[in-house]
Amino acid sequence: MVKVVNSSGKHKTATARATVKKGSGKVRVNKTPLEIITPELSRLKISEPLLIAGEEVASGLDINVDVRGGGIVGQSNAVRTAIARGIVEWTNDTVLRDNFTAYDRSLLVSDSRQKEPKNFGGPGSRSKYQKSYR
Repeated sequence: MVKVVNSSGKHKTATARATVKKGSGKVRVNKTPLEIITPELSRLKISEPLLIAGEEVASGLDINVDVRGGGIVGQSNAVRTAIARGIVEWTNDTVLRDNFTAYDRSLLVSDSRQKEPKNFGGPGSRSKYQKSYR
């Protein structure tokens, strides 16, 4: 029986689902290898949990991530959360979990902030239409 771990991460409206398997260190996001993901800032953000986990852990895992919704930054934050959670669940290592939390808590905890709903009397949730007295 092959060991497979599924994990998920969220940020704003982006949702990422990661599948972690034993392998040769390949990371794919929406079937695209991590090395050719653009922009570079997202690639660096996504690779943070792999760098913190270390080469010996990351090189023995294949990680496939499917991400939907949101924009570029929201998707990259959701992907890094999903990858970090998958690695922690795969290794069952409390030291690694503490390292992730010390570096950035959002690696293991999804960001629950959402857009406020629009209200009547204005274009958005807080601002109101300009008032005219004449």
